[in-house]
Amino acid sequence: MCTCTEGLTRRQAMKTVAAAAAAFATGAIPLGYTRAADNKTRKVLFFTKSAGFQHSVVTRKGDELAHAEKLLIEMGKKNGFDVTATKDGRLFTPDKLAEFDVIAFYTTMDLTTPGTDKSPPMPSNGKEVLFDFIRSGKGFVGFHCASDTFHSQGKTIDPYIRMLGGEFKSHGKQQKSKILVAPDDKFPIEGLKEFEMLEEWYELYNFNPDMHVIQVQDTKSMEEKRYTDLPSYPMTWARKEGKGRVFYTSMGHREDVWTNPLFQAVTLGGLAWAAGNVQADVPANFREVTPGAMERAIKEEKQA
Repeated sequence: MCTCTEGLTRRQAMKTVAAAAAAFATGAIPLGYTRAADNKTRKVLFFTKSAGFQHSVVTRKGDELAHAEKLLIEMGKKNGFDVTATKDGRLFTPDKLAEFDVIAFYTTMDLTTPGTDKSPPMPSNGKEVLFDFIRSGKGFVGFHCASDTFHSQGKTIDPYIRMLGGEFKSHGKQQKSKILVAPDDKFPIEGLKEFEMLEEWYELYNFNPDMHVIQVQDTKSMEEKRYTDLPSYPMTWARKEGKGRVFYTSMGHREDVWTNPLFQAVTLGGLAWAAGNVQADVPANFREVTPGAMERAIKEEKQA
């Protein structure tokens, strides 16, 4: 794994962080639309347990909150979300989750085990409790390695992966990729546009074809051949799960991504929809927007 400041000089990295901090302080990032119409604060549980690889953005130093935890809490304060960051899987009981409106994951591997960070795991029925929470009408937001969580076994796709919409397969070196907006997309993310970003980009598979693709990773814009031979991938999407709302973006590996206003806009737009603050139709468009992704997945399955 590379450090999250790869490709940036120390001065550039410090400028990025300083600019984001200044924007927050002055209210220059116009994201107030994410507040609920009833003006009630929505409660978000940000779960950052690492049973597998622990990313630097969620690695704590002693009792100090991690980089991503601090930023999501700060974003929440300015946009009507009360964010609780935790690595404690014991919260995944019906009674303890009842007070929350949205659960956000930045997690890896089997969360019912102590794993890498040794924090308390979910109970054995933790996944089912999560599914019941979402399907009852609540929200879920997954960042980056949320797709590297509860992996499928063999040809049986894990129920968590079906809920999320896709599964992490591999990644190459950190590099720039062009990110496209799905044609005619009307998902409520302020300032959504095409951009280029340096990030650790995921190769994904085991897609749920009922997803509504919002952003597309243009693999042809990347320099590494292992990506240019792949189809363009859905990178940010939304889907319904029962009465609930599921939102995922594969961005979020690097510290400077978390301070990037474009990523923050995607995050807050996803939280707003997941919390029910804003409404949006999310019809399935996966096969139309990224047809090659499904075709490749089917071809690989037949070859296996």
